[in-house]
Amino acid sequence: MQTTFSSEQLTDPAIARSNEILRSCVHCGFCTATCPTYQVLGDELDSPRGRIYLIKDMLENDRPADAKTVKHIDRCLSCLACMSTCPSGVHYMHLVDHARSHIEKTYRRPWRDRALRWVLAQVLPYPTRFRLALLGAKIGRPFAFLMPDARLKAMLEMAPKKIPPVSRNDDAQVFPAIGERRMRVALMTGCAQRALNTDINDATIRLLRRLGCDVVIAKDMGCCGALVHHMGQDDKSHAAAARNIRTWMTEDRGEGLDAIVINTSGCGTTVKDYGHMFRNDPLAEDAARVSELAMDVSEVLAKLTIPAGPARGLKVAYHAACSLQHGQQIKSHPKDLLKTAGFEIVEPANPHLCCGSAGTYNLMQPEISKELKARKVKTLEAKSPDLIAAGNIGCMMQIGSATDVPIVHTVELLDWATGGPWPPALAEMPQPAAKVAAE
Repeated sequence: MQTTFSSEQLTDPAIARSNEILRSCVHCGFCTATCPTYQVLGDELDSPRGRIYLIKDMLENDRPADAKTVKHIDRCLSCLACMSTCPSGVHYMHLVDHARSHIEKTYRRPWRDRALRWVLAQVLPYPTRFRLALLGAKIGRPFAFLMPDARLKAMLEMAPKKIPPVSRNDDAQVFPAIGERRMRVALMTGCAQRALNTDINDATIRLLRRLGCDVVIAKDMGCCGALVHHMGQDDKSHAAAARNIRTWMTEDRGEGLDAIVINTSGCGTTVKDYGHMFRNDPLAEDAARVSELAMDVSEVLAKLTIPAGPARGLKVAYHAACSLQHGQQIKSHPKDLLKTAGFEIVEPANPHLCCGSAGTYNLMQPEISKELKARKVKTLEAKSPDLIAAGNIGCMMQIGSATDVPIVHTVELLDWATGGPWPPALAEMPQPAAKVAAE
């Protein structure tokens, strides 16, 4: 794609990067075939190619974002399926991130939009605040039908039936390896996940320790910054990221780290991009080191090797989170680990398509999100699974709200298969007899 940025514009590192990305696009349109919003809406401007044209026009002309551009950029899930499909290697993620930053700086949203985004930014990244908000939403959920705004209704419906108690495993501490130590890792405990489902981190800690890892819960660790980053709020996202970088580098320079383990793939995609986010910052070297250390939990488990187990008699439908399969290009590890542990794995039709969760997308674009959720659940249920496994809390909440098939995190199944407890989310399901004894 030909671009016409001025030499002065190209002195801005963000513009220079976007120019590089735009020039790699060859207009082929392969991305439209795998774009969820284009499939739902059928509008070229709601495809990656259409959004690229809008972003190019906005940035080249150095003009404030208009309502039309904002509408179509806001409808983007950032599922990044287009990046998996693109034969030219167009790095759409960095381009749409820049567009959102430009929109945040140049466009004044309607007051309701501003209020919603402010609330989400002030609540979701903070587990205690989020937990209180969930309690309020749980109380208000019976009255959701009275809400005049579909987004407010979606916020009330988000509250789980049961809000788990705080897990002290999420406090700053070090869990020693069981037996010989093979790795020393830091676990990112997440923010929303700590309020929505404490079983995931508990299972991750048990599993990693059993496989020979010292597990560090670093002091002062917080939100990865993804939520506000995708809102274009660069200052807030960089502040959150910088705190984590300093926290983890303190550990790395101390007793050392072999990996930063992330069991929420949406966070993992962002942390792995810290090196790019801070490329022109004094923290550049440390940020690059953190990105190098960052690994999805399935990557670490593949290195550690899960012991082979007998057939479990459980058919597991594996849902591939977009942030894992497209954002991090991790596609086989979770399935291979589950198969090794003795589970029968099935995949839904069109596994590359998003479930509609996408961070806060289900709260800000509820109509499109619900359509994508319905499509995803239909394809999962068509496989008649005993349960569903996924590697991202957002996907788990989204899918779990529309099906009676129980859903758990991949690590919960692997933890049970290697000697841990039966996942609490499967409490109503009879526990299979086949099980590997704890070593």
